[in-house]
Amino acid sequence: MKPSLVLKMGQQLTMTPQLQQAIRLLQLSSLDLQQEVQEALEANPMLEMADEGDDDFSPSQENGFDKDDAPAVTIPEPVAMDAIEQHSQAEEEGNWNEQIPSELPVDTQWDDVYQTSASSLPSQDDDEWDFTARTGSGETLQSHLEWQLNLIPLSETDQLIALSLIDAINADGYLEESLEEILASLDPELEVELDEVEMVLHRIQQFEPVGVGARNLSECLYLQLRQLPKDTPLLEQAQKIVKDHLELLGSRDFTQLMRRTRLKEEQLSRAISLIQTLNPRPGSEIASGEPEYVIPDVIVHRDNKRWIVELNQESVPKVRVNNHYASMVRRADASQDNTYLRNHLQEARWFIKSLQSRNETLMKVATQIVEHQRGFLEHGEEAMKPLVLHDIAEAVGMHESTISRVTTQKYMHTPRGIFELKYFFSSHVGTAEGGEFSSTAIRALIKKLVAAENPKKPLSDSKIAGLLEEQGIDVARRTIAKYRESLNIAPSSERKRLV
Repeated sequence: MKPSLVLKMGQQLTMTPQLQQAIRLLQLSSLDLQQEVQEALEANPMLEMADEGDDDFSPSQENGFDKDDAPAVTIPEPVAMDAIEQHSQAEEEGNWNEQIPSELPVDTQWDDVYQTSASSLPSQDDDEWDFTARTGSGETLQSHLEWQLNLIPLSETDQLIALSLIDAINADGYLEESLEEILASLDPELEVELDEVEMVLHRIQQFEPVGVGARNLSECLYLQLRQLPKDTPLLEQAQKIVKDHLELLGSRDFTQLMRRTRLKEEQLSRAISLIQTLNPRPGSEIASGEPEYVIPDVIVHRDNKRWIVELNQESVPKVRVNNHYASMVRRADASQDNTYLRNHLQEARWFIKSLQSRNETLMKVATQIVEHQRGFLEHGEEAMKPLVLHDIAEAVGMHESTISRVTTQKYMHTPRGIFELKYFFSSHVGTAEGGEFSSTAIRALIKKLVAAENPKKPLSDSKIAGLLEEQGIDVARRTIAKYRESLNIAPSSERKRLV
């Protein structure tokens, strides 16, 4: 085939680096955004943090923005948006031109300087010093058990057996491997018998949290009951139930339980109440890692009859262009240094513009969500309205993919708690009048009905569907079962209780 040149016309979308950067910043969470800003500060000398109290920095400058540049939107009654209110706060001018003398008086000699790193620690009188917050790390169940293991006298062989047993305990506190498998994993030269492994296991089962090292639920509950005082009412009956009749208790066969244990209904109810105070997952009492904190991006609060939406000032990066370096850029200068400064100056301005665009888009979306879900903020989950991405996209004039990026890993602080923006979006079901009802509101109604049911005769899924149908909400039984499972509510057969 002979090569040739062909001229074609067509349309295509080209994503510039600036557009790619804006999209990437838009979908970052507040914590990821702070890390992105820190990386940009380290890579671009033209960028700097705008410290609070800087007199030479104003939000009206094109170089950057600070916390006063974040707008607050007020939504009054009835549903309508006022103009965006910008809060500006004037700061007193400080005298930054004081002359510093060339020599300062000192009250120490070189010999008085401590040579140990402990000198940098604050004194014991410093109330703000928190040693655990700076040096502590999340404690795992294994490390907690090993710490207790070092406190008891054991032979070297028993220490190795105990470590093998601890490694086989999962996060819930149960022994995942059988004693035979643990015995097979030990060094044959130790000449350990199965009885010795079981003896060491009994020592571990005396550790905290109570019930750890159990091989099944029955043993776990029995270990916890064994730690209770001997004079605990119905202690022996409770031990017998968890040891011999746990399956009957799980199936709620109270009639058979009373026949097997020879207990009256009141006595059985008190014994079951004692068992319900136990922890079926004792390992969950020990923290398994570092705590994760959520920083809300948007704060919503009520002022009289108005809902005010504003950005969280702590999560808004305060970035600006360094005026000193920017003044070094000269026009009509093609030197390598000037080109380097000019390129970084352009990148800094694009980065700041992308941050401004992110905040503006986040405010538009959050304001529309608050305007649409006013009923939830005032009355709770039962007043949640159906909402999809397309509704917000039409209101703000953006694409659904943009709304999806904005609502991912972004959180809103409301008087009812902190929620991810995606929480306010839910599907809907039809009503008898032809309207729509949010699935979140249906879940709230199911939770309310289950909380008010008769423990002796809990509501079945069909009964709940019938009660909702009486309120004009047409929901199938399988939909009720799906919503009930998402709420971690057991079936009616497992919710049966003795009164």
